[in-house]
Amino acid sequence: MEPAVLGGKLASSLVAPLVKKLFVTGGPGAGLVDRPVRLARLVSFRGEQRTLGEREVRHLSGRLVAAALDSPGEPPFPRDETEAVTDALTARLLALGDLDMDDVQAVRLGHAELAARLRRQAAGSAGGLSTDARYFLDSATEWACLHVLEFFTRRSTFVARTLVAQTRGQTELIAKVDELITRVPRPDARDTAFERRYLPYVAEQHNRITIYGIDLRDSPDRWPLEVAYLSLEATTEEERTGALPGEYADPERTVRLPAETALTTHDRVLLRGDAGSGKTTLVQWLAVTAARNGDRVPYVLPLRTLTRAGALPSPAAFLTAVGCPLTPPEGWAERVLGAGRGLVLVDGLDEIPAAERHRARDWLLALIRAFPGNRWLLTSRPTAVRPDWLTAEGFRELALTPMRQDDVVTFVRRWHAAAEAPEFEARLLDSLHTKRDLARLATNPLMCGLICALHRERRGYLPTGRKELYDAALTMLLARRDRERGMEAVELSEEAQLELLQRLAYALVLSGRTEMSVETAEGIVERALPSVASAAGQGDAATVLRALVLRSGLLRRPGEDSLDFVHRTFQDYLGARYAVEEGHLDVLAGHAGDTQWEDVIRMAVAHARPGERAVLLRRLLAEDTPRLTLLALACLEHATALDPAVRAEVETRAGTLIPPGSTDEAKALVEAGPLVLELLPGPEGLTDGEALGVTVAASILGAQEPGAALGVLRRFRSHADLDVRRQLAGTWNRFDTAEYAAEVLDHLHRPELLVTCETVEQRAALASMRPWHGLSLRGEHAVTDVLAAVASPDAVTLIDVRDNPALADLGDLMPFGSLGGLWIQGCDGARGLDRLAGLPLVDLACGRIADLGGLAALGSLRRLSLDQELPGDRLTDVLPTGAALEFLFLGRHTTDRTGLRGLEHWAGLRELSLGPLTSALGVSDWRSVAALAGLTRLHVNRAILTPPARSVETMPELPGVTSLRVTALHGTEDLSTLASRLPGLRRVTLQTHPGRRFAADRFGSLFPDAEVTVDER
Repeated sequence: MEPAVLGGKLASSLVAPLVKKLFVTGGPGAGLVDRPVRLARLVSFRGEQRTLGEREVRHLSGRLVAAALDSPGEPPFPRDETEAVTDALTARLLALGDLDMDDVQAVRLGHAELAARLRRQAAGSAGGLSTDARYFLDSATEWACLHVLEFFTRRSTFVARTLVAQTRGQTELIAKVDELITRVPRPDARDTAFERRYLPYVAEQHNRITIYGIDLRDSPDRWPLEVAYLSLEATTEEERTGALPGEYADPERTVRLPAETALTTHDRVLLRGDAGSGKTTLVQWLAVTAARNGDRVPYVLPLRTLTRAGALPSPAAFLTAVGCPLTPPEGWAERVLGAGRGLVLVDGLDEIPAAERHRARDWLLALIRAFPGNRWLLTSRPTAVRPDWLTAEGFRELALTPMRQDDVVTFVRRWHAAAEAPEFEARLLDSLHTKRDLARLATNPLMCGLICALHRERRGYLPTGRKELYDAALTMLLARRDRERGMEAVELSEEAQLELLQRLAYALVLSGRTEMSVETAEGIVERALPSVASAAGQGDAATVLRALVLRSGLLRRPGEDSLDFVHRTFQDYLGARYAVEEGHLDVLAGHAGDTQWEDVIRMAVAHARPGERAVLLRRLLAEDTPRLTLLALACLEHATALDPAVRAEVETRAGTLIPPGSTDEAKALVEAGPLVLELLPGPEGLTDGEALGVTVAASILGAQEPGAALGVLRRFRSHADLDVRRQLAGTWNRFDTAEYAAEVLDHLHRPELLVTCETVEQRAALASMRPWHGLSLRGEHAVTDVLAAVASPDAVTLIDVRDNPALADLGDLMPFGSLGGLWIQGCDGARGLDRLAGLPLVDLACGRIADLGGLAALGSLRRLSLDQELPGDRLTDVLPTGAALEFLFLGRHTTDRTGLRGLEHWAGLRELSLGPLTSALGVSDWRSVAALAGLTRLHVNRAILTPPARSVETMPELPGVTSLRVTALHGTEDLSTLASRLPGLRRVTLQTHPGRRFAADRFGSLFPDAEVTVDER
């Protein structure tokens, strides 16, 4: 009987007087004198205050029991147990005097727990009672305790005592918080005050950049970052944590994203980019954005400046090392990094000698280990370090891509707006559209800026080759108007400036650095002055060097005692010019293996005479390495005059590298430039791998030479290989939308293929093509707009939707009545899976959607892939129990709450794929796997082999598994335990982490009865 039911049988008029008699009536005040008031002092039958004896308490209990028996309805217990129940209730009420608590504590405890305390205090009182009698006794005790607590709350001392107890509790809490504050470092007032000065300083310091060519005449030297910044695109080949099985990777297995968002999804990034691609500008943009938002404290650390001082700086010396004039409070930088609030931007790994890069790596990794939780960005040229240089340390590798046509248009318009020269804008855009040689040069912000400046300076005339462009740019910069006229008496001719600049550049090239001390520069100038007639007599070396910095526009002083070129490109170009003039061909050839010298050698071929070019190119071929052979091929672009036999030899040797046999070989090949397009063969006689390599190379070069690249890709539009067709379908965005759709896409064989739509124009082009069975929608597309562009919605059987904020109600997809496959990822507002129950769905993949509710309604599923945390305690709480699942993928965070509990429900499961789980699997989880009698294929990520999700130790033997796939392997893992748990294996596939390489025989002995293959990513 519940207390509330018992209350219907026991009138409050009986219980309340009993409770009132049991306790001493309190006087006014909080009752705080002498010692805390306990229940033992409140009851009337204990100690000196006894006014109510045990006999009286028993009498009152008897009245309560009798009243319950005499009330209408069925008796709560047999009448022959009346006396025993009365004794037991009396014992429990008397136990109030033995409880060591006050009335405030009792109220806080609650009536149910107070009754439980009385039962424990009077243990044995209910012995021998029937079940009904014990139940009545427990209910009566709880009912009495309700009235006891009600009585306490009405006592005059209760409110006052409650306030005192709250005050004491608050005082204790404050003391504990104060103690916590003293133990945990926190920003004090000085830190906050300093950051109010530092963040605006960073925002102002890095919010200005040079737009090459605009700093002519009377224009300002530097321009606001908002004017010049162009959001470029970065790509990554890293395994996507959000990729779901069933999806095929993007062409070249890349993921594209705006470069400035590089650190939003990953805390550690290595950003690669060619000279002039915008790496430093991106660093500035990230610093300015963070400083203005105030969410992170940015540190901009150019390595060329840091290494000049010798030892790389500790956090305390960050600001001093880069010349910041502000002095922070002691320990400020460590407190910032210790709290995980830092944004550390390390720029220019390629600008320090190769011998020092490992030291820089160790310094950076030591900082990361000492201060986890911050965000870290390191920039470098593409070939400065090997592809997996920081992969093992959790760095995501990104590469800045060449500017697309619309990026170039945006840059040109912004440049002319900043230069206040709108009259030249349209003419230059026309030239870029009609002159392919010119368009090939406009692939990064540096080259675009130079083209814009030269176009304005020469009023529409532009050189066509890279060397001619650099020559014209140097003439423009060196002959610019001296804004300091009247302050300097030194007059230097253009030739004198070039002579001094190229000596400085060559010294930097030889040292492997991009920055030198002013003292070193003055020594070089001093030694050169006697041979530079126009500079002789103009003053000492310091005076001439100062004039060179002020007038050339090519040198700058980043620090009080340092000097560098405004861009690495000019340093390499001038250094190559001097090396050729001095006949240092052996020096150039001797450094060909150093990736820092690649641009120097290309420019050297451009500066050299025909005979010198032949010598240098033959030296490159003599090394007989693929990289130097392709470097020789790339140099042909700059060899306007060359012995035909040498040219033929270079092309023949490069031809042995063509066609590329893999994606990696294709990417190495395109470094040679657009001339590769002329050497790429058609599909006849090629293996599927070679055909894929050719299409990858042509796709990448489409950004520079879209017409020629399209001609290559058109030859492969009837190719049967799925990977080749996927490459062709996925590279649409590099070409004119309508032309590529008509020339390539509409001819592709459709089975197992999706067409990707990212833009409104691509979506509209769907209507002009034969129906597609598979659609991949990237970005924001309203379902109504997609339906309007698809002529036959019933023909669509597979839809892949990614990062679409417009997708909210999944029921909007119902018009696709034949939809058998749906992959949804990154659609944060998507919900209503149950509304899809009317579709013939057999394949569903979900990652990062708003709600998995309704998943249980999809009983037609056979394949299910999930990549977000599941609600509930077991898989059966979420997954469709009525579905006959044959394949299941569970990704990152998926099993954090559910584990694999309940998996045995899907007895027909044949294939289980476990992604990079973030929580370890226990014995009970693996027991559910072992219960799947039909399971033959198992896919696992390397995460089960390494902490914190290491699960292989608890894995039981699974003799029924005959096929195993392990993903994201570095090649150093211990697979012996995994091998011992799967004795029935017949096939093992080891998939590498992107950039990692290892041979299958490394692990072959662990799986003696299985065929072991390596899938390189």
